[in-house]
Amino acid sequence: MSKPTRWTAILTLVCIMLFVTACSSGNNKESSNTADGGNQATATDTETKNTDGTGNAGASEPEPYLGKFDPPIEISTVRIVNDTYKYPAGDSIESNVWTKTIEDKLGIKVKNQWVVSGDQAGGQGEQKMNVSIASGDLPDFIPVSSKQLQQLQDAGELMDLTEIYEKYGSPFLKEVLNQDGPNALASATFDGKLMAIPSTGSSMDGAAMVWIRSDWLKELNLPEPKTMQDILTISEAFTTQDPDKNGKDDTYGIALNKDLYGGFADITGFMNAYHAYPKSWIKDAEGSVVYGSIQPEMKTALAALQDLYKKGQIDKEFGVKDGGKEAELTASGKLGIEFGGMSNPLWPLVDTKKNDPTAEWQSYAVPSADDKPVTPQVGFAVGKYYAVKKDAKNPEALLKMMNLFVETGWGETTTPENYAAHFTSDGFEYHKFPPFVAWPARKNLDIHLHVSAALDSKDTSALNPEETDNYGKIVAFLNGSNEDPLGWAYDKVFGKTGSFVIINDYVNSDRLKMTEFYGAPTPAMVQKESNLQKRELEVFTKIIMGDPIDSFDKFVEDWKKLGGDEITAEVNEWAKNK
Repeated sequence: MSKPTRWTAILTLVCIMLFVTACSSGNNKESSNTADGGNQATATDTETKNTDGTGNAGASEPEPYLGKFDPPIEISTVRIVNDTYKYPAGDSIESNVWTKTIEDKLGIKVKNQWVVSGDQAGGQGEQKMNVSIASGDLPDFIPVSSKQLQQLQDAGELMDLTEIYEKYGSPFLKEVLNQDGPNALASATFDGKLMAIPSTGSSMDGAAMVWIRSDWLKELNLPEPKTMQDILTISEAFTTQDPDKNGKDDTYGIALNKDLYGGFADITGFMNAYHAYPKSWIKDAEGSVVYGSIQPEMKTALAALQDLYKKGQIDKEFGVKDGGKEAELTASGKLGIEFGGMSNPLWPLVDTKKNDPTAEWQSYAVPSADDKPVTPQVGFAVGKYYAVKKDAKNPEALLKMMNLFVETGWGETTTPENYAAHFTSDGFEYHKFPPFVAWPARKNLDIHLHVSAALDSKDTSALNPEETDNYGKIVAFLNGSNEDPLGWAYDKVFGKTGSFVIINDYVNSDRLKMTEFYGAPTPAMVQKESNLQKRELEVFTKIIMGDPIDSFDKFVEDWKKLGGDEITAEVNEWAKNK
């Protein structure tokens, strides 16, 4: 994909004077502004200047995408943070580089009605928002989950954003919101009306791959894997042939964590190798939507994991170790294979490199257990929505702030300095500070493609600031001028042999399997899904650790009776009417 382009200029017209009549008193005026801090046009009491972000003047109203409110306005929202938010001295979630930029460039002062730490599912943030919804004490712009969005929509509390999005969403923002396909916007649309703006991420970034200690492969003279049987052979060798040559029987083939799904070393990629799709909604041969965890392929994959556990190729204590503890075992050089994601070199595999500079990891596509191609499952990449209270003033401010975010990050008007100030400099995660964000789905894949091309050509002129930053880290590592293991990690992700080689192949061969359900939790899900998921985790863990494999059949029977059939019916009704 080519570098994201700035929107095409609005029809260029000469500036004209607009005399403001008395009836315009009290309306907000705006002045144009560019995202990179260039000269800003002003709107006086007797004129308003319309630009397209490149300095071209329009005729009728302020520039809709990045024009500045004059006089400034104030909007209210709420913030849900976590313990990883760190601020430069004197800064906070209330006042930081992003709040200042939003006010300086757009004339918008952001006021937080409340701030809560705890952004995990069911955490303090979700609970506080539920209280706000129940009491009706809502800010102008409301960050919500899909379930909360549905609740507010049913209660008639929200503003229809359809026309506002069309008018004030920049072409680049619209491109970003659609990079992962149409489902992001569709999930916020009710009866043909767009009732919120999705905070998009990337589904492709979540696709599983397999990471293998390539130095151990070399030590044991093993070929690179092509099939799932190859993976099983490598796992046995890593367990029994002392790949670290310490004379001890202390290594394992495949990493696993007690939560099975999510975090470091989950089972999703392993299951996908057997064409099983845990915790995902897929279509069956008849076109109905069914739950992946109860399909026959899951039984086959669980049997394979059980066999590995019996043979000592999986840590006997995995059932009490979360992803963090399993990562510690990996970092200490005791694990040789893990089914994970594209970013694993940045954590925790880099810790292996820190502890043993000779350690090497290499990513491979998930291989198939038979002659059918693997289609790695990916989730729905929208975890949050931005809704607007139905009586809020200046709803267009939401779109302007999101326009500014994407333009500052990846638009043509940003600069390396501007990008660094808002995303990467001084060791702070500035990207966490803005209240309203949307991430391009192809951002990381494009970093890999563009950086790889630049590594071949030595021409960096076409790289955007984020790509330039990654290019510099990789080059410093490759030429030996920076021995920081993080340079190794960035090369293993974005470099010419990095994990995005795998992602790119998945994308180009159209092999990613998106979940078929992306709506708000159905009524039966709300009531019964938590208990069903708890039962699934318990039964599958016991099967892996030795329970009869046929206990899977009893699980499926119970799952259906205890609410699964009801949920499935609701999901199919949703699919029919979406």
